[in-house]
Amino acid sequence: MNKIVVLKGGGDLATGIAHRLHRCGFRLVITEIDRPTVIRRSVAFANAVYTGEMTVEEVTAALAQPEQIEACWQNGKIPVVIDPACQIRHNLKPWGLVDAILAKTNIGTSRSDAQVVVGVGPGFAAGQDVHFVVETMRGHDLGRVITCGSAHPNTGVPGDIGGFTLERLVKAPCAGIFRAVRSIGDVVRAGEVIAYVDEAAVTGQIDGVLRGLLYDGLRVTVGMKIGDIDPRAKVEHCWSISDKARAIGGGVLEALLMSESCSPVPSV
Repeated sequence: MNKIVVLKGGGDLATGIAHRLHRCGFRLVITEIDRPTVIRRSVAFANAVYTGEMTVEEVTAALAQPEQIEACWQNGKIPVVIDPACQIRHNLKPWGLVDAILAKTNIGTSRSDAQVVVGVGPGFAAGQDVHFVVETMRGHDLGRVITCGSAHPNTGVPGDIGGFTLERLVKAPCAGIFRAVRSIGDVVRAGEVIAYVDEAAVTGQIDGVLRGLLYDGLRVTVGMKIGDIDPRAKVEHCWSISDKARAIGGGVLEALLMSESCSPVPSV
């Protein structure tokens, strides 16, 4: 394929997209903020911002300056550039752009950003601000490519896993600095202390495996998601791309390939 695609966001769902596109031969650049608040760090290329490099299922992303992008590609790595406003698109002039920030609203993506622009999840309208939208809600339509209209609206309730939804989430009890006392992959019990926000203890609501946890030292706000417990208790799931991320990655790949065989949907 050898076409340049800019991917806005490097979280776990965006990583599922990046992994699939990279293996299919696209030349990717991931843009991120300077202190990503990604929870599933063990399967997120955004973690390269903190560690320099991040490998997920044998694909490696590396933190890079704009002038190092070509060298990353030559070394078979995905460059991760700190560029919150995605200014790099002006000089790079990518063929494709995928907004996978998952902000639940469009915070600055336009159809004019590239020849084909894909919005991931709610907040975009195919045929208006982007060419295609990919559904992110778990269920029958997960990964579906939308050519006219929008994804399902955000419900504020995460998908059911093992019979639990909101109970899976670990949230900050107050504002302050986050400090973990457990690690991703640990088996935890309901009520067990997982972390602290300043001096306030953070506990989980259910038994399971700690699948995601915020990076130490970040400042959080009250109610902010800082962890994720998987009641299925399969530790190996912590280190592999999720079924949801793979489905969304397949949808984005389909949308990009569709643009090769047909004209994008016109404005409505």
